[in-house]
Parts: sequence; structure tokens; C-alpha cells
Amino acid sequence: MKRLQSLIIGLVFIILVLIFGVRQLEKATGMAGAQVLNIYNWGDYIDPELLTKFEKESGYKVNYDTFDSNEAMLTKIRQGGTSYDIAIPSEYMIQKMMDEKLVNKLDHSKIKGLDNIDPRFLDLSFDPKNQYSIPYFWGTLGIVYNDKVVDSEDMTSWDDLWRPELQDNIMLIDGAREVIGLGLNSLGYSLNSKNLTELNEAVAKLRKMTPNIKAIVADEIKMYMANEESAVAVTFSGEAADMMWENEHLHYVIPKEGSNLWFDNIVIPKTAANQEGAYEFINFMLEPENAAQNAEYIGYSTPNKKALDLLPEEITSDEQFYPSDELVSHLEVYQDLGPEYIGIYNDLFLELKMYRK
Repeated sequence: MKRLQSLIIGLVFIILVLIFGVRQLEKATGMAGAQVLNIYNWGDYIDPELLTKFEKESGYKVNYDTFDSNEAMLTKIRQGGTSYDIAIPSEYMIQKMMDEKLVNKLDHSKIKGLDNIDPRFLDLSFDPKNQYSIPYFWGTLGIVYNDKVVDSEDMTSWDDLWRPELQDNIMLIDGAREVIGLGLNSLGYSLNSKNLTELNEAVAKLRKMTPNIKAIVADEIKMYMANEESAVAVTFSGEAADMMWENEHLHYVIPKEGSNLWFDNIVIPKTAANQEGAYEFINFMLEPENAAQNAEYIGYSTPNKKALDLLPEEITSDEQFYPSDELVSHLEVYQDLGPEYIGIYNDLFLELKMYRK
């Protein structure tokens, strides 16, 4: 009996030691506790100095994890293995997360600085009244070209990508919605088409472009274009800004037929264990000074109208990055197409990549 009691006491002691050890590890690595804020964001999508500044001002330790696609982010949030307090998905994914009840409804009484946001970027179709999300960055999809090879008058339309003199000289962003979308746009169709005839027509046209496609790549596209390994690329406006910073011969244009207008917003996932810290971070990023610093570092367009006064005029006066209302009217926001059509777009994109080989 005494041996049994000793064994039980020993097991309890071991369990307590293990629990204490796990908690100490969590504390050391910042995985738990009210003084930790877990942020899940795209790679290289915030000025690191702002994270340091937030830690000093708030007293929170920031754990910063990154994802490379909205779909990867969604999968991890669904799994719920990590208690992310902040995530920054794109508009169509926010819509999907709302439908799946994966984001918390915001308490606007805890948010300071929402009136700093340009009204054009509030109360949008994917989140009416901003009940679940706060604008972070916005931008467009367009064309980058090198003026050593391409004249400005020769790059104003999606159709210019089919010009025979660009053989083996175009890089495309590795995204189904983006590539299939430019095919749809070039034909005058919606980026959110669910018409199979239109989709097949777009892919048939894109196949005719394949002799011009040098590569379909992701983040590497910035380095390749800056190093002049290709004359033209299809990419996002912020990526274009980075390339142009590195190489003065690069220019960005939004095609005249229209393109994608995208938004990345801050949300508080259902996994959040530190909502108080999440609201503090949201308020921190809504401060004009911080929003301006972030925009200048990242290169994407800020929705914070008061931050615009703190940015260099050469940035805010460039209509390719801060387009007029008239130009914005020709742009289209991605909608959540549902699993069936997301699968169709992905399959068509894979078919295009295989056809290219």
C-alpha cells in the first residue's frame, strides 16, 4: 500500500514538474500568457521597428509568424493550434472567415483612430460596417516594365503582354486568381466570373501567351526584375514599388481594361487569447505616424488618410499607387467564389502551367 502511495505521489510530482516546465517554456518562447501578442501576417509586411516600438509602448512581447497565402493562413487558423490574436488576411478570405465564424466581431468602443481611415476603404462589400476587420493596406495588380526594353506607350493594356517581341521575357506572379483574372480582364470579363465558357476562353487566350512567359514565380520576382533578368512582370503594386526602388528603369502601370483592387485588413481570430492586446495593436497601427512609417517601409498604399500628409509627395502623387476615383472605378475586388470555383480556378491555372512546359 505504501509502495502504491509512493508511486502515486511520484507520478503527481512528475506531472507537476512537467506542467511547470511547459509553462516556463511557453513563457520563454512567448506562446502563452496575457503579456504576449501572437501576430500572423504575410512575410515582410510590417516595419520591424514598429514591432519593437509597440513592445516598448505596450509592454507586450510580440510573436510574429508569417504565411505565404491566404489559404495557408486559413488552414492554420482552422486548426487552432496556435492562439493567434491578430491576423491580416485579404478581403475575399475575410468574407470566408466570417462565414465560417473564424473571426471575432469587433467592439468598436475599444478602437481609437478608425476616423483616420479614408471613407472609401470603410464599409466595403466583404465586411459591411467593418464589423470584423480594420483596413491595413490596399493596392492593385498591374504590370512592371523596364524602359530599356519596353516603351511606355507599348505597355498600357493587358493585351500588350501578348506582343511577340516579348518572347521569353515576362514573369507572372504565381497565383491562380491573378493569372486567370488577367486573362478574364483582357476579354472584358469579371475577375469573379463563374461562367465556364468565359473561364475556358480566358485560359485558351493565356495559352497563346506562353511563348512570352519566362517564369511563374512568387517573391523571387522582385529580385529578378531588379536585376533585369526579365523585361516585364505581372505583380502587385507594393512589390512593384520595391523593384522600382532598386532599379530606376522599372515602371508600374495599371492596365486600362481594369484590374484587381485588393485590401488586406486586420482581424481578431477566434483563436485569440489576448483580445486586449489585439485592440491595443489595432489602435497602434491606426496612429497616422505609425501607418505612414509602415507604408514608406513596405511600399503598399495606406488607407490612413491622415498618414498621407506625413508621406513624401512623390509617393502620394503617383496615380499608379494612389489612383484617382475614376481609375479605381475600373478596378474590381476579389469575391469569395466558394470551394467549387476556387478548385476550378486552381485546376485551370495548373493546366496552364503544365501546358507551358
